[in-house]
Amino acid sequence: MMKSVLLACAAMLAAASSISAEETVLQIDPSQTKVEFTLAALMHTVHGSFLLKRGTIRFDAATGKASGELVVDASSGASGSGARDRNMHTNVLESTRYPEIVFRPDRVEGKVTLQGTSHVELHGVFSIHGAEHEITLPALVENDDGQYTAIIAFSVPYVQWGMKNPSTLFLRVSDKVEISIHTVAQVVK
Repeated sequence: MMKSVLLACAAMLAAASSISAEETVLQIDPSQTKVEFTLAALMHTVHGSFLLKRGTIRFDAATGKASGELVVDASSGASGSGARDRNMHTNVLESTRYPEIVFRPDRVEGKVTLQGTSHVELHGVFSIHGAEHEITLPALVENDDGQYTAIIAFSVPYVQWGMKNPSTLFLRVSDKVEISIHTVAQVVK
């Protein structure tokens, strides 16, 4: 009887260690990452970009649990117009006061394939302008022998989230900004 209990405990421990061994750690390469934004406006559309400071994502393929963070330098936002960018940093993002935009995943919905293309959703918390917002980000992920390429596209309802709309009497812009992230990550062993 005691031998059966010991064998059962050993089997459970072996199963638990194999489950935790399924965690994948991805180091995101800032030099191979583009964080771009598009803001619809009357008469024209504004395009710009931000720089990724750092990023690491951990996920367990068996459970979907995730952790880590993507950290964007809020003060790096640039649209090609000095006056527009000063307004964005001073009045909308307040990037001196809130220098980072951070996404912290807590789970991956869907399965990331060992090779090829996967459609998944990253659920987590998006921190911007001093507040946290629960969000789900759809991602197209390509795995090529441990090198992951991902495309993530989503909307940020910045006005709803407490930031100022930069519209003026003659310039009207959307109350949502579209974000697109193209990135490359390597598995950390």
